[in-house]
Amino acid sequence: MKKFVIFLLFIVFLCGCSNTYKTGAGAEIENLSNKKFEWGLKKNPNAAPDINPGSGEILAKYGAYYMGDANSKDVFLTFDEGYENGYTAEILDVLKSHQVPACFFVTGPYLENEPELIKRMLDEGHEVGNHTVNHPSMPSVKTVAELENEMLDLDRQLFSLTGKTMKFMRPPKGEYSEKSLATTKSLGYKTVLWSLAYEDWDVNKQKGSQYVYNAVMDNIHGGAIILMHAVSKDNAEALDQIITDIKASGYEFKSLNELPEMQ
Repeated sequence: MKKFVIFLLFIVFLCGCSNTYKTGAGAEIENLSNKKFEWGLKKNPNAAPDINPGSGEILAKYGAYYMGDANSKDVFLTFDEGYENGYTAEILDVLKSHQVPACFFVTGPYLENEPELIKRMLDEGHEVGNHTVNHPSMPSVKTVAELENEMLDLDRQLFSLTGKTMKFMRPPKGEYSEKSLATTKSLGYKTVLWSLAYEDWDVNKQKGSQYVYNAVMDNIHGGAIILMHAVSKDNAEALDQIITDIKASGYEFKSLNELPEMQ
């Protein structure tokens, strides 16, 4: 009986600490600025891009990434998944044939509608990242509680399906605020943006696989985090040659888990 009482007291103590921590952290973050930042890059041929003035400081403050080590030969491949357009299985086939890891940033509808593809991603050694439940611009979400729900509800859904949790978060549309970055960090996620991207998300404005190939190969650089949208037929068709030629250029594809200071 005595042991049972001690156990109950211990549980009460843990609950009390948890509530105090969450309330304190939430109140502190709630007062941070919700001013919208829009991620933008100026491409430099085969070199790290120029970024918006001041962006690096706020990203570093909250442990966010847009690239790895510029002096390395590491590159990181990521895909955004809002809905399935029939190309993800083909993309996974190419990744498997080259033994290349990737991170797939998914939304709530994607996770709900494509459970077998999600399981395949994880079974084949890829990461499934958090792209929020509803894909809102993060600064448009007014409260910390709502921001938390956008991320945690998706993570719970993944855990229910696979028993795995998410480590990385990509803000939809590349839009974020100090409040959203701080909330993301407080939940234990790493914010991951990108250093190499191109217009590929509009399925009605595809420009051909050669355009995709050139867009990547003309701008590949050390530490590149490459963003591709898996809805693109051109991406699926160009991916095999892109991976082949990036490797031939001396680069090595790494998991986001191998970003500097994440090991």
